[in-house]
Amino acid sequence: MYENNAAYVRDVHDKGLLFDLKTMSRRRMLTAFGGAGLAAAVGGALTVGESAATAACAAEVESETAGPYPADGSNGPNVRTVSGAVRGDIRSSFGTASGTAAGIPLTFSLTVLNLSCVPLAGAAVYAWHCDREGRYSLYSSGVTNQNYLRGIQVANAAGTVTFTSVFPGCYAGRWPHIHFEVFSSLANATTSNGPIVKTSQIALPKEVSQAVYATSGYSQSVTNLSRISLATDMVFRDDLAARETATVTGNTTSGYTANLTITVRA
Repeated sequence: MYENNAAYVRDVHDKGLLFDLKTMSRRRMLTAFGGAGLAAAVGGALTVGESAATAACAAEVESETAGPYPADGSNGPNVRTVSGAVRGDIRSSFGTASGTAAGIPLTFSLTVLNLSCVPLAGAAVYAWHCDREGRYSLYSSGVTNQNYLRGIQVANAAGTVTFTSVFPGCYAGRWPHIHFEVFSSLANATTSNGPIVKTSQIALPKEVSQAVYATSGYSQSVTNLSRISLATDMVFRDDLAARETATVTGNTTSGYTANLTITVRA
């Protein structure tokens, strides 16, 4: 197990072509190797007259690493199977744990579509991120007895899940982000071996992050953000998080709302 987030970044920064291919989405591979174009990337030719909007949403979101702190059973603990994990407000710990994460309020929503641009109603999303200090519950020193900032939600008729949280900090070596896993059903999301449809991340905009990090409690994030960019981030650097950057509105007084629509192969 890694002692801190920076150690993980250093370890996976360059493991060669095989490691990279395992974490690349099909779209990335086709682009990188001059593939067969958009039609192949979405699994078939686009029909004549198909709208640009349909073509755009049919582009699958990139697959990304879950990192060393997923708590999904792949590396140590599995909170997905713990009673209370299915919840919208993830600011506090649940089950036998207690404690609440501090920080600027953030409500984030993820809308999940299939390759035909149809909302995946009933799909489940497990989301998690670091706290204001850049620590991951259950793993990082000082919060190993906490499981906050983790939770599962079921998509509504529009394919949308929404979580109430706090704005994550920026730790050394990574752009501000939120992790998520998409499952075809709640049953799969809450079963230890339930198959994962998509693992990816949400990138948070620089200007918003800078405003948040200027507030009390985020001081270390100011320095960390100044040393990283989308172009140098190990996850987002290949396309600058083109399909993974959330649209964020709000302010540091009343909090922020983030929204992202993604397409998955389901």
